[in-house]
Amino acid sequence: MLQVVFRRDSRNRLSSVFASGHVEISATSSDEYSLVCAAVSAILQSARLGLEAHVKVPLDATQRSGDLNLRWPHSSREDQRVQAIVDTARLGIMQIGSQYPQHIGVTEEFEP
Repeated sequence: MLQVVFRRDSRNRLSSVFASGHVEISATSSDEYSLVCAAVSAILQSARLGLEAHVKVPLDATQRSGDLNLRWPHSSREDQRVQAIVDTARLGIMQIGSQYPQHIGVTEEFEP
């Protein structure tokens, strides 16, 4: 199962996203589920590119097979461009998660 967590800071601003896992695909299933995993990955990669290339946000990012963690600094969280990019990614992934809840878990939480 693919888990995606969007975190908010104490001021209710999106502050980070963590994605881990893969969509488990049985040998008898269709390619539909591999496309689900690819769609989530594409959305998160696009958000990362938008933040880094267009808004020039210095992300704290780690990425390896099955894991992507993005965190942006406090100073950029009020930027409407940052909010638009990250919230659009959140909405897209939540929509996919609602269509495939057996394969994608999407949660929102506050920073510890």
